[in-house]
Amino acid sequence: MPDSARTVRLSGRTCGWLGLVEKDGVMRGFITDPAARGGLRLADDLPEPDPAADEVVVAVRAYAVNHDEANLIARRPDGWRPGQDVAGVVVRAAASGKGPAVGDRVVCYLDWEGWAERVAVPVHCTAVLDDRVSFEAAAALPIAGLTALRALRVGGAVLGRQVLITGATGGVGQYAVQLAAAAGARVTALVSSPEREAEARALGARHIVTSLDDAGLGPFHLILDGIGGPITAQAIRRIAPGGHLAWYGNIGGAAELNLADFYAQGWNAHIVGFISPVPEETKGEDLGILADLVADGRLTPLIGLTLDWAQTADAFEALAARTLRGKAVLRVT
Repeated sequence: MPDSARTVRLSGRTCGWLGLVEKDGVMRGFITDPAARGGLRLADDLPEPDPAADEVVVAVRAYAVNHDEANLIARRPDGWRPGQDVAGVVVRAAASGKGPAVGDRVVCYLDWEGWAERVAVPVHCTAVLDDRVSFEAAAALPIAGLTALRALRVGGAVLGRQVLITGATGGVGQYAVQLAAAAGARVTALVSSPEREAEARALGARHIVTSLDDAGLGPFHLILDGIGGPITAQAIRRIAPGGHLAWYGNIGGAAELNLADFYAQGWNAHIVGFISPVPEETKGEDLGILADLVADGRLTPLIGLTLDWAQTADAFEALAARTLRGKAVLRVT
C-alpha cells in the first residue's frame, strides 16, 4: 500500500495516517533563521523524530507561543528549533510501553522542537485529553497553566484568603485568577487599564484595581507577580506578615526591593523566585489536572488569536505589541 493511502484502525475508527504523511523521512517545521521574518523559517526538510524508549511521537495539531520564546529565538538565531506548548495525536507509542497509546489525543510540555509536524515527547510530559477539550484549548495550557497552578501552591490552602494577582488578564494571570477563585480565595486582580476590568471580573476576581497605590489593599496571604519592575516592591508593601510572593516574570523590567518595603506590614514574608518547570517529573500529572478542569468547564483558556502555523511571525508581532488578550494559538495544517 502506498504511503499516501496508508491508514490506521483505532477503536473501530479509521484515520488517514492522522492527516500527516511521512515522505522520505523528512517533515516540515520551524527553525530559527536571522534572514527570515521574525527570525523564523518554515523548513520542509527536517528529520523525522527519533524517539527514546520512554518517548511517544505526536502529530502536532496546535501549539501556543509565549513571550519568552521571542527571547529564546533571539538568543539562538541560526538553526535552532523552538516550540514548547503542543497538542496533538500520538502516532507512535513509547517502546517502553509507558504513557499514552497510539491514537490518544494529548497535550505536551516540551523544551523545544514543538513547532513541527511531528515531535518526540517524554511520556512524563504528556497528558491524555478528554474529547471535550479542543487541541487549541489544550495547546494554550502548558507553560502558562502550569506556572499559575504551581505558583498558587506556594501559598498552600487559600480558602478564604486574600490573593493578589498581577497581570491578571495575561497569559498566566488568566489561569491564576480562575484557579485561585476555584480554590476559594478572595482574588484581587491588578490589570493594566479599566478596559480590562470586566474581563478580570468574568474570570472570578472579586476586586479589580489598576494600581497598588491604595494603602487599604490587602494584606495579601499570597501574591502572584508576573510583572516585576516597580510593581513588585508595591506588592510587598501590601503583603501580610509571613505571606508569600511567587515571582515568575518581569515584563515590567527589573525590580528594586528594600528591607523597608517589608516594614509596612509584610514582616517575615517570603519571596519565591518561581521556576515553573520544576519538578520535571510531574509535568504530565499537572497538565492532566488542568485539562480535566477544562473538560469540566471549570477552567477556560482565553485565546485571543488563532492562526495557521504559517503565520507564527504574526502571532509574535501581536505579543510584542501587547494588544493581545490571552493566548496566541497556531493550527498545524
